[in-house]
Amino acid sequence: MELSLFQGHFIFGRLENLLFLITAIISGLMLLWPMVVRGGIKEIDTREAVQLINYQDAVVLDVRDDSEFTDGHLPNAKHVPSEKVEERWAELERFKEKPIVVIYRGGVHSNKPSLFLKKQGFTHVVNLIGGIDSWKRAGLPMVKR
Repeated sequence: MELSLFQGHFIFGRLENLLFLITAIISGLMLLWPMVVRGGIKEIDTREAVQLINYQDAVVLDVRDDSEFTDGHLPNAKHVPSEKVEERWAELERFKEKPIVVIYRGGVHSNKPSLFLKKQGFTHVVNLIGGIDSWKRAGLPMVKR
């Protein structure tokens, strides 16, 4: 007796199996979707950010607007507002080989600055999950200008 994928008693023959297969495919695509949307920019949590800053001399790039930066930022953060990264990226060029931790506002943000830096040859650009809000919630150090 020969088995076929299309016989009534194998994978596609039973409705339950077909629904299971469709669910598995959709679940896999949902897991991959954030990576596609982010354009390949890795997101890290506050613990990973602290490790990069302390042990790999990462540069913190705060891309929030001026008033948000003045209200509080990470110690030693470089400030280049999101809309000015493309015109001011040369200021960061000496950090191309270092990890860059990009800080946004909390919540939804645009990856445009991170993607732009990646295109300019920055080798290790990451975004902080939850932005400055997650840093504050973790009780990590902040400074005001």
